Amino acid sequence: MIYIVILLAIASVTLFAIGIAEVAPLRQRALRVRLSSIQTHAQQRRVGEMKVRRQRRQHFEKMVRTFGDRVTRADDSKRKSVRLQLLRAGYRHPDSVSLYFGLRAVLAIGLPASLVVLSPLSSEPAPRILLGLVGVGLLGWLLPKLFIVRRARRRQRSVQRALPDTLDLLTTCVEAGLGLNQALVRVAEDVLPLSRDMSDELTITNLEIRAGSSRSEALRNFSARTGLADVSSLTAMLIQTDRFGTSIAQALRVHADTMRDKRRQRAEEAAAKTSIKLLFPLVLFVFPAIFVVILGPAVFHVAEIFGSVQQS
Repeated sequence: MIYIVILLAIASVTLFAIGIAEVAPLRQRALRVRLSSIQTHAQQRRVGEMKVRRQRRQHFEKMVRTFGDRVTRADDSKRKSVRLQLLRAGYRHPDSVSLYFGLRAVLAIGLPASLVVLSPLSSEPAPRILLGLVGVGLLGWLLPKLFIVRRARRRQRSVQRALPDTLDLLTTCVEAGLGLNQALVRVAEDVLPLSRDMSDELTITNLEIRAGSSRSEALRNFSARTGLADVSSLTAMLIQTDRFGTSIAQALRVHADTMRDKRRQRAEEAAAKTSIKLLFPLVLFVFPAIFVVILGPAVFHVAEIFGSVQQS
């Protein structure tokens, strides 16, 4: 009887284990299906939200672009100058000029309009509100220009700092046997950790040459996009070397030495200006604190002496 009970218990445990082994994969499969459906739904929702945001941005850009075209429809010379400024700031989209003028117009109108909406909540007099509207409108008109100028100067500083090292790499590549076009491609890859802006400009120059532009034209475009005197002298040297058939490697080495000397001179100039720049913080912030610390106890001591004299 005991053996029969033991066999029944073993059989029950075996059947229970087999049932769990059969049910567990089904449950895991159901969980995987549920999780995949949730992930798919979340991904579809994310894609839908991205499409909606993209459509809204496209509608806004279209509206701003149309507004900008109407603002600068007849002034082609101004569009060319603004296009050059945008290129120096890193904006190369074909519709960047229209977006730029449209954004300036929208800010010049939108900011005063928002101030008009909020003006009933203010207790300021009407002349002051009108003056605020004019000031906010001018600020909205000037903000994009100030942003573009600041970004262009930052890119110019980045290109200026990377130019001597770029010339050294270019000289090394040319002396190793590479042609100027292949050297530009290699240097654009190597200079990327140092300056992304310089790498982009060299890449664009090489793409223009591949697209069919002459090397001199591509180098002139490179000089115009950067707006730097050092880059202009470099491109002029390369154009003359290509035209007269002289050694590019020797010309690059001489120019690289010149750029290195200029970088050292700029560093020395910046170091010489440090003392003058530190003068104003010292006079305005450091010296008053030193005077308080040094003369403070003496002032209190003198005040106590005069007080005792008056009492006596």
